[in-house]
Amino acid sequence: MPVSIRVAHSPDSDDAFMFYALAAGKIDTGDRRYVHELQDIESLNRRALRGELEVTAVSFHAYAYLHDRYALLPHGCSMGDGYGPRLVAREPLTGDVAQALAGKRIAIPGERTTANLALKLLRSDVTTVLVPFDQIEDHVLDGQSDMGLLIHEGQLTYADRGLHLWADLGQWFKQTTGLPLPLGGNVVRKDLGEAMVKQISKDLRASIVYGLEHRAPALAHAQQYSRGLDPAKTDEFVGMYVNDFTVDYGVVGRAAVQRLLDDACAAGLIPGVRAEFVED
Repeated sequence: MPVSIRVAHSPDSDDAFMFYALAAGKIDTGDRRYVHELQDIESLNRRALRGELEVTAVSFHAYAYLHDRYALLPHGCSMGDGYGPRLVAREPLTGDVAQALAGKRIAIPGERTTANLALKLLRSDVTTVLVPFDQIEDHVLDGQSDMGLLIHEGQLTYADRGLHLWADLGQWFKQTTGLPLPLGGNVVRKDLGEAMVKQISKDLRASIVYGLEHRAPALAHAQQYSRGLDPAKTDEFVGMYVNDFTVDYGVVGRAAVQRLLDDACAAGLIPGVRAEFVED
């Protein structure tokens, strides 16, 4: 008898690429029927905190508060290896970025996003305001905020609108720790049972691998969610966040997740937590 499983992710090109094979029925999932739900990551974080979804993308910031109910799937992470969320402003940076943030009002895409967590690791006492991720550039340009923290495709397009880069938080994390910055991962609800959890994990891995092996149709699917990027830029953005780390975290990826959680805990930003991964 078919089993319906809700799988939720952000409406952006890298997640669309990752889930293309599942959404298009390109892989055999047996009696598992995946129902896709697309929402911004902050909404997904909140829904996961309520335990609403069987499988969902979440921020690693949020994972610290939902690890008792969800386990990390070993496939499907978004890892910024020397790049990541970008802090931008109307004027160029002068001096040290951490010092320059004093007194600035920063538009962020969500309280429990990893972008916000990394920002707080850079400087914990910044003033932030919640703004939908796709409205942050306008918020800054209109003068409603001094700065904006950009995720998704805005990381590639901010300069086209006259904004200036103050900090790339993925680059900062790499320079600080020697590790990539883990931004988001896919989690599965533990109460589904070990057998089902393992099958879901295999399905997700198969979907990612299929996309990477059939890049052209997967990119064509992803282009629908690229918010104005041309195909070349969509390919570039997908390449940033769907890669070997996405197929499997590996030793480096898992170490990066734990380092982020440990550093944030030491800074008093989240409770202490050990990352728990599903083992295939």
